[in-house]
Amino acid sequence: MENYANLKDKYRAMERNVLSLILLPLPIFSFVYLNLTKPVRTFNIPQLPAFLEFFLLSLTLALLLFQHINFQRSTGPLKVEGLDLDQKILGYLKASTVRYGILALVGLIASAGLFFFANVGFTIAYAIVLVLVSAYKPSPVRIIRLFRLRGEEKAFVQVINRHYLEK
Repeated sequence: MENYANLKDKYRAMERNVLSLILLPLPIFSFVYLNLTKPVRTFNIPQLPAFLEFFLLSLTLALLLFQHINFQRSTGPLKVEGLDLDQKILGYLKASTVRYGILALVGLIASAGLFFFANVGFTIAYAIVLVLVSAYKPSPVRIIRLFRLRGEEKAFVQVINRHYLEK
């Protein structure tokens, strides 16, 4: 585990990126939702074709499904026995960042859909995003469970997100 400090840095960067991706659509959706329920300001919203509403709602649901399938596809090959722990963790961090990027995109699409169409389906889609964001939050425990780590590897992963470097 000579890459201990490097992996800790990459884990911290992934955590920071994931938190940014979680926060990106939140104020936008909040503004749209609150303005829709109790308008403070009125906007001249252009009339968009009806098929676009169905398309955006379908796209949000398809992306929610895709993020799960893509994550499983990305982490599946990492579960092989002979693979280094470093490769497993780096692959997991990349897959998690992509997952949260897709979830942020879904949040932004849901915000736009709610703004233009005022369809409750976009609110439900965003609620699903919030549930998934909290359920899939990357953590050392999740890494240990995913790769069924034991012994020294498990101990290494357990301390990967501590705020100090052990010497």
